[in-house]
Amino acid sequence: MDADTMKKIKPGAQVRVWERIKEGEKERQSAFEGIVIARKHGSEAGASFTVRAVLSAVGVEKVYPIHSPMIAKVEILSSPKKVHRAKLYYLRGFSSRKVKERLKT
Repeated sequence: MDADTMKKIKPGAQVRVWERIKEGEKERQSAFEGIVIARKHGSEAGASFTVRAVLSAVGVEKVYPIHSPMIAKVEILSSPKKVHRAKLYYLRGFSSRKVKERLKT
């Protein structure tokens, strides 16, 4: 992952993460799209970011290590206008409509 993309991954950003999945001998890519609710440990070796999405009316969160070779690419779909918190864990209790309203996207 390049440095420009790493800087754009911040809480409130809408992202699409393409991850490599190995099934037997074959390898494919799968996309996971959601809102970044946390970014931890800056850009050091153990840095990670958490992405949250609502799939089939169930909240799903995935934690991705930034330097993982299993991440093919990260697309930044939108950036937040203004976020006042470093961690957006409070979004877990809101509906999708309320989340968009709170983040003003």
